[in-house]
Amino acid sequence: MNLLTQSLLALFFSSVAVHAQLTPEMTKPDLAKLTDSWPTYNGDYSGRRYSPLAKINTTTVKQLSLAWSFRVETTTGGGKRISATPLEVNGILYFTVPSHVWAVDARSGRKLWQFDWPSKGGETIGNRGAAVLGNTVYFETEDCNLVAIDINTGKEKWHVSIGNPDQFYFGSVAPVIVKNHVMVGLSGDDFDIPGYIEAHDPETGALQWRWYTHPNPGEPEAKTWPNDEAMLHGGGMTWVAGTYDPDLNLYYFGTGNAQPVINGAARPGANLYTSTICALNPDTGKLVWYFQPNPHDTHDWDAVQTPVLIDGIIAGQRRKLLAQASRNGWYFLLDRSNGKALLSTPFAKQNWTLGVDAKGSPIPNPEKMAKPNGALVAPNQAGAANWYPPSFSPSTGLFYVPAYDAYSVYYVYDNNKKPEGWAGNDRGGWSRASLRALDYKTGKIRWNHEWPSAGGRSGILTTAGNLLFTGDTTSNLVAFNAATGAVLWHAGLDSIVSNGPITYELDGLQYVVAAAGDTLYAFVLH
Repeated sequence: MNLLTQSLLALFFSSVAVHAQLTPEMTKPDLAKLTDSWPTYNGDYSGRRYSPLAKINTTTVKQLSLAWSFRVETTTGGGKRISATPLEVNGILYFTVPSHVWAVDARSGRKLWQFDWPSKGGETIGNRGAAVLGNTVYFETEDCNLVAIDINTGKEKWHVSIGNPDQFYFGSVAPVIVKNHVMVGLSGDDFDIPGYIEAHDPETGALQWRWYTHPNPGEPEAKTWPNDEAMLHGGGMTWVAGTYDPDLNLYYFGTGNAQPVINGAARPGANLYTSTICALNPDTGKLVWYFQPNPHDTHDWDAVQTPVLIDGIIAGQRRKLLAQASRNGWYFLLDRSNGKALLSTPFAKQNWTLGVDAKGSPIPNPEKMAKPNGALVAPNQAGAANWYPPSFSPSTGLFYVPAYDAYSVYYVYDNNKKPEGWAGNDRGGWSRASLRALDYKTGKIRWNHEWPSAGGRSGILTTAGNLLFTGDTTSNLVAFNAATGAVLWHAGLDSIVSNGPITYELDGLQYVVAAAGDTLYAFVLH
């Protein structure tokens, strides 16, 4: 293993104990040169889910064959769907389901160890994955603990509380290692509680800081709420792992919907920092900038979709960019140094806006908010996009997203002055599912592959072999020509691909791994 791989994301891939002192060189590797690992949720800090590997390409992809499969078995009932992105470090895959972590040989699929957490409750909707730093694996439990596991033995080192499950918080987010911080987000069940993100010491688990997804009373942004009580109970969960720019030292993530959900009559205003893209200093937990894709969210759309970091030239100027295809049907391109919007444009059917404001945020149409007799709205409650990871290929300049054109009818059923929880609902209607490729600079659709059914969704992987891998809406892993959208290869699995595929190279062989249902499938080019 070369020095560059050893330094990736400050991961000391050795048997030496991890120390908190990380040098700048260890936090600024040239990620594009790494081929033998997938060490964090999105592969690298950028969120692009792009690999420089090219042995599997548009010519050779038809020679892919199944190398092995691994089906999870747990000591407790339920929660077996693998919603995690597997990590691959030093030839070993690490992945999770609620309450459980596995280490599996990345060449053969042989189980090396299994960790079982004695959960005391919480929501088992899914677990997005683990983080690795040196000889430790970290993951969140549904009963709100951050657990550190010895990477060699699978035994617990320590655990610390990150939330209170009695308040309907639960852990499902993949942690992210940023220097000497284990960054964790928390999920919630939409019962009038505030969202937050926090950082922990990787050696001891000690809390370093916590940042709530609402302003402090008295700050200018607090005026986007009717009062402090509504603000301090206003939601904004941090459902999805963020991205990071080492040069700017900024950690980017999106926040969830405001509460009460659907019925926003008791919380007039934009409701910051819910449904917002935020940039924090990871060393201090201080907010540096924010941009709100979805002001006054009344449709449960949130803005937690992955903020993808792109370096490109806009209007003749080289810019550090951030792109998001948001659940509300809009594509945003921001300057990631300051959060200023450079582009705001729809990428899917939407009818809920009156245009955009001076900051580039969509202006909600009051007529498209939930009503006692219903309001027909696009996108539907599931959204034009959702948590499933997008991808950006620097080879094609295209941003890829699993996109839905769909409608819901939104109803209000709780007309109290202080509604709680959902306070409304939706009834789904017509929908159409596509894999969509956008020009990242303009948001224009360059190609669109419509699936034959609405079905499920899957995350995306792109590679330097001009390939795009994703799951279809039934149970196939599919490879596309990333430039044209032509289907080149597929393999039938037992279930829908439940996160995004990954790829890595070991012993000269390139593997593609995808999780579907309760099974990992590894394909290799022989």
